[in-house]
Amino acid sequence: MLAWIRKHVCSDLAIDLGTTSTQIGLPGEGSRLDEPSVVAVARGGHRVVGRGAAVGRLAWQMLGRTPEGIHAIRPLKHGVICDFEMCEAMLRYFMRKVSGRTIGLRPRVIIAVPGCITPVEKRAVFNSAERAGAGQVWLLDESRAAAIGAGLPVSEPLASMICDIGGGTTEVAVMSLAEIVASVSIRTAGDAMDETIVRYLRKRYSLRIGEQTAEQLKLSIGSAAPLDHELTSEASGLDTASGIPRKALITSEEIREALYEPLEEIVDCIRRTIERCQPELIADLADTGIVLAGGGALLRGIDRYLNQHLGIPVRIADAPRTAVTRGALICLDHLQRWRTGLDDGQARY
Repeated sequence: MLAWIRKHVCSDLAIDLGTTSTQIGLPGEGSRLDEPSVVAVARGGHRVVGRGAAVGRLAWQMLGRTPEGIHAIRPLKHGVICDFEMCEAMLRYFMRKVSGRTIGLRPRVIIAVPGCITPVEKRAVFNSAERAGAGQVWLLDESRAAAIGAGLPVSEPLASMICDIGGGTTEVAVMSLAEIVASVSIRTAGDAMDETIVRYLRKRYSLRIGEQTAEQLKLSIGSAAPLDHELTSEASGLDTASGIPRKALITSEEIREALYEPLEEIVDCIRRTIERCQPELIADLADTGIVLAGGGALLRGIDRYLNQHLGIPVRIADAPRTAVTRGALICLDHLQRWRTGLDDGQARY
């Protein structure tokens, strides 16, 4: 009876609490929300502008464009909560937007988190989710969720390798028999790529641009490997020498040069993960290769780039941005099977 009530009145939630975006899925319905992890607040206080209206996409549009009385902030950095109150307000708004108001039942929630966060940082996620209206809360490693959501045969006695390149972190893991046998998590991902583009253009063109402009350049002309037809795009910013706005024509080769350092760090992360595996699992990887998930998997030519540097097959998961949310939903649907891979906070705190 309680299960029927939960299904029809207070649905469980699967949350991918990302640095750049938050996704929430409902069992049987898939992903229902995908919005930037941004909140707009009045300066000098903690009141959310517009009573919750400036959360997510609208608040993201305010980044770098707010007047003196409003501050648009991102409550997470490198997958870790850096502003607890704003993260709580953001989660509460998103959860109500997806599930609506309930008759008093609090939803059970699975939240995907990076593997590199500390116990204290995990405690912050538990507290924020509970204060935002969640009932029972479980934490799930993003790499495990991504592997499950990408459809890898993680329960088989076979090496399944996932590389989830998000906004704040890159998660690399090898799974076998439903357990993670080797994993490495680094705080180099999409945001770090944007920052390197900002620095590159400032150094090469004396042009100061914002991270949103850098992200647009990365999406429109960025690539990890050479393209058959190289692309160009105009970027607008501030000339640091003259102090006036101007435009510059940027090529895909230049963006590729700017991305060299973070891409090399991701390659090194994958190598370190492989080195931690048993020889039999490494032999499996020569055939099964790596599956890419996360928004970073959409960078042009990243599969070819990794294949050239690692020498093993590389493919991109279907709908890579939502792989983590899909995996968390599968864990919700088969809670008894995956419960051992979830952290409920009891053993550690």
